[in-house]
Amino acid sequence: MSTRTCRQVVELRQSTLRPGIHPSTIDKLIKEAVMKALKHIRTYLLMCTLVVILQPVSGFAQQNSDPSKPKLRPSPTQRDGEHDFDFNFGTWKTHVSRLVHPLTGSKQWVEYDGTSVVSKVWNGRASLFELDVSGPAGHIEGVGLRLYNPETHQWSLNWANSSDGVINKPMIGEFKDGRGEFFDQEEFNGRMILARNGFSEITPNSSRFEQAFSDDGGKTWEINWVMRQEPSAEKIAASKIKLQPTSSGLDHAQHDFDFHVGNWKTHLKRRLHPLTGSNTWVEYEGTTVVRKVWDGRANLVELTADGPAGHFEGLSLRLYNPASHQWSLNFANANDGTLTQPTIGEFKNGRGEFFDQETLNGRGIFVRFVISDITPTSCRFEQSFSDDGGKTWEVNWIATDTRVEDASGKAR
Repeated sequence: MSTRTCRQVVELRQSTLRPGIHPSTIDKLIKEAVMKALKHIRTYLLMCTLVVILQPVSGFAQQNSDPSKPKLRPSPTQRDGEHDFDFNFGTWKTHVSRLVHPLTGSKQWVEYDGTSVVSKVWNGRASLFELDVSGPAGHIEGVGLRLYNPETHQWSLNWANSSDGVINKPMIGEFKDGRGEFFDQEEFNGRMILARNGFSEITPNSSRFEQAFSDDGGKTWEINWVMRQEPSAEKIAASKIKLQPTSSGLDHAQHDFDFHVGNWKTHLKRRLHPLTGSNTWVEYEGTTVVRKVWDGRANLVELTADGPAGHFEGLSLRLYNPASHQWSLNFANANDGTLTQPTIGEFKNGRGEFFDQETLNGRGIFVRFVISDITPTSCRFEQSFSDDGGKTWEVNWIATDTRVEDASGKAR
């Protein structure tokens, strides 16, 4: 009951003390006031329920449900850091020093030399970092996906090594006074520690990156990785990197996504309210660009589309795990710059199926992503949700790609 209604009831009760007003009349007026209050409360609760039901879907198909809503702008005390990593674009001669046994008191370091290539994504609001270095201790090949969150004005650094194709826990942070610092908590040798990444000594022709661990809550830090970058005149192509065949022979699954490398015209359909019984769909037209990483053992997908429901911009980093012979699909939306839970799976008989478990409207569901109808010039992508343990699936996302041809009629 509202404060105003309570005040009215009190006043009505007090009025019984006044001559000329019968008590039954007062009781009738009080009853009418209470019923009005209950009516308002029911309306309010109904509106709250609708707000919850109409929340946008999370996961691969997430996109801005209100394109007309203005984007958040940094306050006077918050700087817009979406171009913080512009200094790093290009091809670099790279030297790495690595502490072999961190947090043990050991001082044994090993050295590596090679190249790193940093490519612009989303006009600088994201970037792809490819590292390939070698030394007496072996070979390191990895990829880092850096994503900017326009709401928090922070970056997430997501790293994967080609040896397992698994995205590590993201490091979160920002740049201040020319230095970038990024943190997370992770497990190391069975114990929880703090980890820190730092970018410093940034000039047009060089930069320094270091990683440090702390096992005392950040009171002290031990540096275990230092990387220096200098300009390289040589343009190193990722296709020069080759994976040695496994003991069982050549691993053909590592090239499962080769069919998708290139430029595509994309038609997209999205169900607005999955698992509610609604059959309302919205459609988009756009483009998809897929670039090869690690000679095909990974790839980056950039999707941009527009339609009556608004603008959609996202990316997916697909990574191959040579141990499990499976792929992980890691999606991020430009609205928040955060990687979602990966869907994991493989191709069989020309069809790819990938699964994960997520939360939708407070309930646990299964997610299935299917790639099918693959030809040299077209392919189909479909996402479905299940809230009954996989017995039934409801499709909520369909994308059809058609390969773009250049002026000569050749597929690009």
